Formats: sequence, C-alpha cells, structure tokens
Amino acid sequence: MDIRGLFYVLAAALMWGVIGIFAKEILAEGVSALEIAFWRATFGWLLFLVHALIMRQTRVTRSDLPALFGFGFICVTLFYGAYQIAIRDVGMALAAVLLYTAPAWVAFLSWLVLKEGMTPVKMVCVLMTIVGVASISLGPKLMSGGTLDINLVGLGAGLLSGFTYALYYIFGKKYLYRYHTPTIFVYALPFGAALLFPFVDFQPKSGYAWIMLFLMAAVTAYGAFLAYYAGLRRLEATRASVIATFEPVVAAVFAYFLFGETFSLPGYLGSCLIIGAVILVVVSGSRPSRTVSEDS
Repeated sequence: MDIRGLFYVLAAALMWGVIGIFAKEILAEGVSALEIAFWRATFGWLLFLVHALIMRQTRVTRSDLPALFGFGFICVTLFYGAYQIAIRDVGMALAAVLLYTAPAWVAFLSWLVLKEGMTPVKMVCVLMTIVGVASISLGPKLMSGGTLDINLVGLGAGLLSGFTYALYYIFGKKYLYRYHTPTIFVYALPFGAALLFPFVDFQPKSGYAWIMLFLMAAVTAYGAFLAYYAGLRRLEATRASVIATFEPVVAAVFAYFLFGETFSLPGYLGSCLIIGAVILVVVSGSRPSRTVSEDS
C-alpha cells in the first residue's frame, strides 16, 4: 500500500471530522442545514476555481461535461438532499449509520465497474466499519433504553445518501486519470449548488456566520477533497473508503474535547472496530494500485 495515499485519506477524514463543529456553530446562528450545504458547495467551488485558474487547470473535453454535471447532481444535490431527509425522518444517529454503508457500495461498485478484486479481507473490513459506525452512532441511545425512529422514506433516503457518497469514489477513480482534482470540482460543484438553490430558505447572517461558512468550505470541501482525491490516486477505491470511515472516530474525539460529549461502551468498541479495519486494510495492502504523478 502506498503510504502517502494512506496519509492523504486520513488527512481528509480528519478534515471531514470537524464538519460537526462548524455545523453546530452555524446552526446556532440560525442558518438551515440545506443553506449550509449550499454555501459549502459554493465557497468550495470558488476556492477550486482560484486554484484551477492559477494552475491553468480549467480545460475539459466537451464530451466529458455531461459526466461532470452528472457528478454535481448526484454527489452534491442528491447526496446533500438525501442526507438531510434522512436526518429529518430517522434522526442523525441512524442517518450516519446509513451514510456509512458507503464502503459496502464502494466494494460492490469497484468490483462491478472498476474490476477491483473482492477479497475476504476487504469484505471483513467493510463489515467492521459498518458495525463500528453503528456502535458509535446508535450505541448510546440503545444503551439508555431508547428506540429508533424508522420510516420507509427516511430509511430509503439514508441508503441513497450512502450510495451517492460511494459514487465520489467511483467517479474519482474513473476521471482522476484524465483531470486534476480542481478541474473536476470547478464544473461539478456549481452545477450541484445551482440545483440546491431553489430549495434553500436563505436567512440574514451575522459576520461570524459568514466566516464560519467560508472556513467550513475551505476545510471540509476544498482541503478535504484535495487530500482525499490525492489519496484515491494511490489506493484502491474500497481500501480508501474503509480508511475514510475514520471520520466518525475523529468527530467523536473532537466532540469529547470541545463539547464534553462522552463515549458509551459501544462507542469505544465501535472506535476499536473502525481503527482495526483501517489497520487491517493497511497491512493487507500487498500491492499498491496504479498511481498518477499529480497530487492535486
């Protein structure tokens, strides 16, 4: 396994892990979740645009534009929308579990589309990550005797969010050998944001809210996707998706130190499962995937 690829994906997971910190601050300012998603995509696009213009990485083949716009629709509009519906209908904990069915989708789609091998180790790692995320997200509620609020719309939306999240990996593998990372997002993000626009209820915002929105986009969109796609160039999609599930562990650690939120026993067990899956993926990576010289 390419060690640089491992650290790139872990860096992306670290940056995605602070989404909750930004979101908590911005929501407290009266900004809706869907508006946060819109500005995250919009500010992220502006940063990628500046990057692409400076590096002269804006040109694409005209025949690839439908695929890039489709990526924006599926992985921005549809993904953000489905995840918000899942949170609304089944709660944040179960929505997170359904979102992190993504490694299973990635494993299947990588085998089907990218012709990556499906090994027993990969399947075990995928199962470990799903059980680990479920333990972190649902453990406290179930341990306290609570029940899960499940309806078919929310369940379907949650599974759709996991599937569309998985397509980040598949699309990246298909197009990273043609384009630089900023080039992809220069075309995908504005299209996805434009389709979100009609559904956003824009509210007046304080200067602090604007600063947090921009920082959220800079860290969790621009920075995270640069790091993640640099890692994806060097790793198989399934391995990368398993490593990226380190994100909820990072989020839980930040929640403990910043907000005093503590783990239950299932939370600790879930974290161990995810860390174990990442270690297993690393030590089992006997042959690195094809790489590309450009890092971003």
